[in-house]
Amino acid sequence: MSLFQVDGWDLKTDKVAFFDANAAKTEEKKKNKKAKKDKLKKDRQSRKSQVINQEIDEPSDSELDGQALSVNDSRPRTAESKNIKEKSKGNKRLSDNQIQSTVPEKKQNVSQSVGSSKKSLTPLQQKMMAKLTGSRFRWINEQLYTISSDKALEMLQNQPQLFDEYHEGFRSQVTSWPENPVNVFVEQIQQRAKKPVNAPGGLPGLQDSKKIVIADMGCGEAQLALEVNNFFKKFNKNAKKHKQRTHEVHSFDLKKANERITVADIRNVPLPDNSCTIVIFCLALMGTNFLDFIKEAYRILAPRGELWIAEIKSRFADETGDEFVNALKLMGFFHKKTDNENKMFARFEFFKPPQDIIEERKAKLERRHKFIEVETEKEQLENKRVKVSEGKWLLKPCIYKRR
Repeated sequence: MSLFQVDGWDLKTDKVAFFDANAAKTEEKKKNKKAKKDKLKKDRQSRKSQVINQEIDEPSDSELDGQALSVNDSRPRTAESKNIKEKSKGNKRLSDNQIQSTVPEKKQNVSQSVGSSKKSLTPLQQKMMAKLTGSRFRWINEQLYTISSDKALEMLQNQPQLFDEYHEGFRSQVTSWPENPVNVFVEQIQQRAKKPVNAPGGLPGLQDSKKIVIADMGCGEAQLALEVNNFFKKFNKNAKKHKQRTHEVHSFDLKKANERITVADIRNVPLPDNSCTIVIFCLALMGTNFLDFIKEAYRILAPRGELWIAEIKSRFADETGDEFVNALKLMGFFHKKTDNENKMFARFEFFKPPQDIIEERKAKLERRHKFIEVETEKEQLENKRVKVSEGKWLLKPCIYKRR
């Protein structure tokens, strides 16, 4: 620079070139704005790549909860996923096929979100759901107590889900009981199994093989069969060979809830005469024709076989159960004992007399001139049943109060 050269002064042209500060600032702003725009564009592309990876690899929980895809649904999951660009390399749109390829993995988790829907209910919603479930249970329960067994079988064959709904409600009821009669019967079998078969205090078995054959009538979910089978498996494993027990449990109900159950109207089960040694009715005398169940028990029981019954005390019309016992005696059973220790349930034990005891009893009644009287009572019982079913006067229906 010469001595006389000054910024903004052109000695050659002799013209003044003034420095424009405002123009320089404007140019700098443009450069900064463009740099920011380029940075935002790169960030946007990066985020879209992450979204694509998430959509393909891991559907979010919020999406699963917010959408219920049907099994055959081929629609894109969201409007956003339809417009998502390809990963940053090609920066292309996802094709419809690519978008739909992300759907099946989400579908696999839909059932889980549906299954956990109850857990996501508010306390008020849970209370309302429980009330509806309870109302449904009470309705099914009332139907089973106020219709005949053949009608009940027809109802559950047409609507098999009713069985599951009933037993779900029944399990809820059991939790409030002081004891479950099924457990009492299982314990009784376990205790009596320790003594020899057909011995005093032991379990009754078939005369030739000493096999213990149990028929659980109206078994529900066949809990008794499960526990008894497990018990005898352990018992025989620990017992000497000559002390082992052979047994079989037949479980009958209106629906095959598991492999242990045979579907049947329990007034007519697929077993031969004199083939069982114990027949159990645990809260199962539900149809209006329940005395037909008792007749069937008599048919399939072998002589000296036992009939075990547990019923709710409030069902007995005479409040004591004496009328119920007399009805079963008229049908040929001998009464062994009644257990009223439980506040809620009464348990009865009867046995089917062998032919020699039947003849002896008949002779005794004839000597007392009461044989004709007893036969008349039997006839009167059947005539009464024809006019009014026993479900209305001998054992009242167990109907829960509506809330």
